[in-house]
Amino acid sequence: MSAIQPDLQELARAIKAWGAELGFAEVRIADVDLTRHEAGLQAWLDAGHHGEMDYMASHGMKRARPAELVPGTVRAIVARMDYLPMHTDADWRARERLRQQDPEAAVVSVYARGRDYHKVLRNRLQQLAERIRGLAGEYGFRVFTDSAPVMELPLAEKAGLGWRGKHTLLLSREAGSTFFIGEILVDLPLPVDEARGAHCGQCEACITACPTNAILGPGRLDARRCISYLTIELKGSIPEALRPLIGNRIYGCDDCQLVCPWNKFAQRAVLPDFDARHGLGEASLVELFGWEEEEFNRRMEGSPIRRIGHERWLRNLAVGMGNAADAARGDARIVAALRTRLDHPSALVREHVSWALARHGA
Repeated sequence: MSAIQPDLQELARAIKAWGAELGFAEVRIADVDLTRHEAGLQAWLDAGHHGEMDYMASHGMKRARPAELVPGTVRAIVARMDYLPMHTDADWRARERLRQQDPEAAVVSVYARGRDYHKVLRNRLQQLAERIRGLAGEYGFRVFTDSAPVMELPLAEKAGLGWRGKHTLLLSREAGSTFFIGEILVDLPLPVDEARGAHCGQCEACITACPTNAILGPGRLDARRCISYLTIELKGSIPEALRPLIGNRIYGCDDCQLVCPWNKFAQRAVLPDFDARHGLGEASLVELFGWEEEEFNRRMEGSPIRRIGHERWLRNLAVGMGNAADAARGDARIVAALRTRLDHPSALVREHVSWALARHGA
């Protein structure tokens, strides 16, 4: 604990002002009592809805107990950073849906087209933590961005950054859901902010829109069916029954966000880091499938996509190319591209390529 004993109200105001200077759209403060979320977390894990994400279960209830993860923690400073590229137009949701209908297009989730958000947020949260030290003196803290066993969304909800939508994402009346969150766990007893109520009402657009029926009901997600899980977290073969439902989504899925009425208020990023790189907002399946491993690693340096590796990248693209058969069966360019990977060293790639070629009758 700091020996300086700062004015905590003044420190909280300063933290929020510094957060804005660092590019965060909103910074709020919560206590760290997540007791009421423990039963729900355990039930979700018991049902196996986390799939292969063993890290979700490996820490037990520590995920819901920040003070066990970082001893001495009494508050969470939770920050929101918007990620829609700076020059995104008002029709972005309609344009994204049109790309999903283009059999040749490779659809990458909007959040993943720019720099890796883990690095961007972590760096700026660290800067914020250092500024706090300048006013408060030495104190205990740890910075997180989707990187440790912390229930980030319940903390953000407690802090008043928004509410959990029926798709389980955090929603804000001012910004929809197109933002990242990160937090600093601290041992400073800062004044906390009030939570805000939920505003989904009777709307179930996200549940209806999910291509794989992964949203089992309001706030109930079976990750094993979620396209984001299948294209990012799943290491092995994508279940054949689910492949046709993935369409041309090759990394992540934005469907539940595209139909959410609150995303008409989605805010644009204030940092250029989240602008699309390497044409990932316009690229074709064939173009990306042609990247060899060296090119994939070079182009995806600093991107969240790189962590899935070239093998899973090709797996995902092969599924998208196979699904192109629904609108363009036997397309010569797609079939030719797939055949170049028939003898790929990876059995995983060969399996999905063979499946895709069969879809084209080739």
